[in-house]
Amino acid sequence: MTDYPKVSIVTVVYNGAETIEDTIRSVLSQDYPNIEYVIIDGASTDGTLEKVAPYRSHVDILISERDNGLWDAMNKGLRTATGDIVGILNSDDVYAGPDVISRVVTAFREHPGVRGVYGNLKYMDKGLEKVIRDWKSRPYDKTFFPGGEMPPHPTLFLEKSVYEEIGYLDLNFRLGADYEFTFRALEVKKVPVWWINDYLVHMRIGGESNRSIKNILTQHRLNMKAWTIHGLRVPLSFHYRKFIHRLRQFL
Repeated sequence: MTDYPKVSIVTVVYNGAETIEDTIRSVLSQDYPNIEYVIIDGASTDGTLEKVAPYRSHVDILISERDNGLWDAMNKGLRTATGDIVGILNSDDVYAGPDVISRVVTAFREHPGVRGVYGNLKYMDKGLEKVIRDWKSRPYDKTFFPGGEMPPHPTLFLEKSVYEEIGYLDLNFRLGADYEFTFRALEVKKVPVWWINDYLVHMRIGGESNRSIKNILTQHRLNMKAWTIHGLRVPLSFHYRKFIHRLRQFL
């Protein structure tokens, strides 16, 4: 790995005029010198592109067109990115500080053989002032997914070649594509990863998967499907440990 490998940051947005500037400024404030910034807009109608316009010279790739939803737009960005390492920062999210990308690259450099890095995440209120849910992860091991855990997807940085080798997000998993992808990468394909024990991303609360009991149950069924489509049996511990982990994050 070179001293300053290119890191691509992909931001997916649709009608995110209220928050997109926070996300952009978060990326532009990073102290790392070799960042490619990719914004994928789903043909927003609320003035999102007008909010992006003042920063256009700092955005390397901007695509605005209709897509088939969040995961399709994310795949578009991942395929378009040209960096050695790729991360995703959605239009509701911000990095926890200006040194996040530098720390991620340092982790790759200091741990040869690692092909992915992830950290902790805080769910915040709309004003990014109050912590609603604290998602502290841990080092990945064989008990991780059976224990109902997964790396916080917004904190996950992977070598671009990982996507090229194992594929992208599965659009059939409407509420669980991030889970299925990380499960496929870590549990099935055994991609070696490293955990940074610090907060990398602050994420506004209110994702689609948490908006109703119905969505939470649908997500849980899709998470189980991620096991079965790869020929693996869902362990009993997965069901109750997942609930315990989520409860601890709120407490």
